[in-house]
Amino acid sequence: MQRAVTSEIDLDVRASVDLIFSITAAQQVPAVSEELTFIQGDRHYMPTEIVDKSGSRLHRFTAEPGLLQVRYAATIDGHTASTHTSDLEAITYLRPSRYCQSDEVFSQARRQFQGLVGEDLVRAVTDFVSASVTYTPGLSLGTDSAVTTLMTGQGVCRDYAHVVIALLRAMDVPARYAACYAPGLEPMDFHAVAEAYLDGCWYAIDATRLADRRSLVRIATGRDAADCAFLSFHGGAVNLDHLRVDARLEGDETSAEMATSDDFVSLVPLS
Repeated sequence: MQRAVTSEIDLDVRASVDLIFSITAAQQVPAVSEELTFIQGDRHYMPTEIVDKSGSRLHRFTAEPGLLQVRYAATIDGHTASTHTSDLEAITYLRPSRYCQSDEVFSQARRQFQGLVGEDLVRAVTDFVSASVTYTPGLSLGTDSAVTTLMTGQGVCRDYAHVVIALLRAMDVPARYAACYAPGLEPMDFHAVAEAYLDGCWYAIDATRLADRRSLVRIATGRDAADCAFLSFHGGAVNLDHLRVDARLEGDETSAEMATSDDFVSLVPLS
């Protein structure tokens, strides 16, 4: 399956600042071509690449004041081979985190999903979150957590993922957050899904049901959105002037492979 992904970011840098980007396909993703540039006037920044244990790639450098243009383009062909998850990593994804307070939703989860395990539990949690949260672009705040979303009943993809993760962890299922490119997503943007760990494999859960899970391209993986922000900065002032994300399927073979739509019921790994 071939996918083309791009992102454009323009930043108004007001003072010297430490920038950390997470916008490239993860290390294990089979990219056949890739280009990443950081340009400010005549200056081309060469970032330091940092790769974490899950394969997320961070690009870090210090930018000076001025308009910074960030451009990324890649062609992805094929699917990512599954990687081993250690017992320590699985334990990490059972614990409460900043935006996924599984300890605070423990009682609700235990009452609501009592007796369910495995695939039945994942399906029940997905159906509940899909039905109880309304997709509302522009109303979600960056500080909203799973608890906030359960109270307000509204959010965007990150909020859906946080609720799914919190509920699954409360039911003793390791769950994590994945930022990704999502062909066909409307409105197009960086996307986020949850992943559940069952029988030694990670499976993608998209309670928004806005994108086909089989076409997703992993960018970053973490406990929640705090680990997967597309941009973080320290020690300076930055304004986001422009953001454009695109992801699309390419090629006749890809079209044939995607002839049937995602049923959002089957267990699907994130490729």
